[in-house]
Amino acid sequence: MGIPQPAFYIFKCEQSAPPGMPKPSCVTPDTQDLFQYTAQKLMQEGIMMTAPIVRTSCMNRCSSGPVMLVEPGHTMYVGLNKEKIDRIITEHIIGGNVVEEYVIDSELWDEAISPTDMRKQMGK
Repeated sequence: MGIPQPAFYIFKCEQSAPPGMPKPSCVTPDTQDLFQYTAQKLMQEGIMMTAPIVRTSCMNRCSSGPVMLVEPGHTMYVGLNKEKIDRIITEHIIGGNVVEEYVIDSELWDEAISPTDMRKQMGK
């Protein structure tokens, strides 16, 4: 038997804006520990290898941050804090049920667009 693939990938935005930037940021002094908190929680639950957390740069949903994307499923969770992360791990990652009340509004996270269609929109 080979090494199993992860069942989930958790992508956590770790972008921080410089002080004085007008746009919000996913990492602030109040939220800078959420990546480490999530990693520790996954380790405590014994699921880090099947649901690894990955640091990302900006996912362009700054006004809804802190954000994290769970794959498969393109599930974008917003306004994260430790309590929300606990529920997401318990209910979604372990239990298999999306925590709908923490999911980004569809106006900010519409259907995916293919690279070909994006190029057309950009006049390429």
